[in-house]
Amino acid sequence: MRILTFTGGAFDENAFLVSSGDEGRAIVIDPGAAACFLLEKVEEDGLEVEAILVTHAHLDHIEGLDDVRQATGAPIYLHPGDRPLYEALEAQAQTFGFEVAIPPPPDRTFRHGDELHMGGCTFEVRHAPGHAPGHIVLYVEEAGVAFVGDVVFAGSIGRTDLPGGDYQQLMGSIRDQVLALPDDTRLLCGHGPETTVGLERVRNPFLVTEFGGGLA
Repeated sequence: MRILTFTGGAFDENAFLVSSGDEGRAIVIDPGAAACFLLEKVEEDGLEVEAILVTHAHLDHIEGLDDVRQATGAPIYLHPGDRPLYEALEAQAQTFGFEVAIPPPPDRTFRHGDELHMGGCTFEVRHAPGHAPGHIVLYVEEAGVAFVGDVVFAGSIGRTDLPGGDYQQLMGSIRDQVLALPDDTRLLCGHGPETTVGLERVRNPFLVTEFGGGLA
C-alpha cells in the first residue's frame, strides 16, 4: 500500500493519494488546497482514481474537491450527517474570505460498518462524530493504517466549537473508533504529522488522565 501526502493551503490540510500494487488504481482522501499537486502525481503515474473519500465536509478538506472530480470523474463519497456542511461550502469559504469552486452533489454515502473494496485495499468506515456530525474514520486493517481526519492529532484532538461540534461525542468517538484499534495502528491525520494509537493513548494530554484528560 502506497500512501502519498499532499499538504497545503491556509490550514495546512493533508490530502492523501492511496494506491496498492501495480494495478494503477488509486483513491483520493480529503482533497484540500494541495489537490493540484496531488493531481500532478496522478497524471505522472498514470493512475485511475476510483473514488474520492471525504472524512468530513469542512472547507479545508474539500476546497480542492471540484478540481479532483473534474480531472478524474471519480465518484464522491460522504456521510449523510455532513451533507448540510457540504452544501454550505460557499458560506464556509466566505467566512474566511475565500472563494472556492462548488463541487457537484456527493454520488454515494458512507454508513458505519461499510467495507469499501477499492484501490487494492479494503477501507472500513467508522462513524466518528464530534468534530463534525458526519465525520468518519477510514481504517485499513491489512495495512495497519487509519485515516482519522480531524478526530485526533499527534498530541491533540479535533476542535468542537464549530457548527455541529460536540465535545462529548468527540471523546466517545476517540474512545470507541480510534483507541479501540491496535496500538501499532498508524494514524494519518488531517493536519500535522502522523502518529499511532499507542502513542496517543499514553502521551496525548487530552486523553491521558494524569495530564488532565479523561480516556486513559
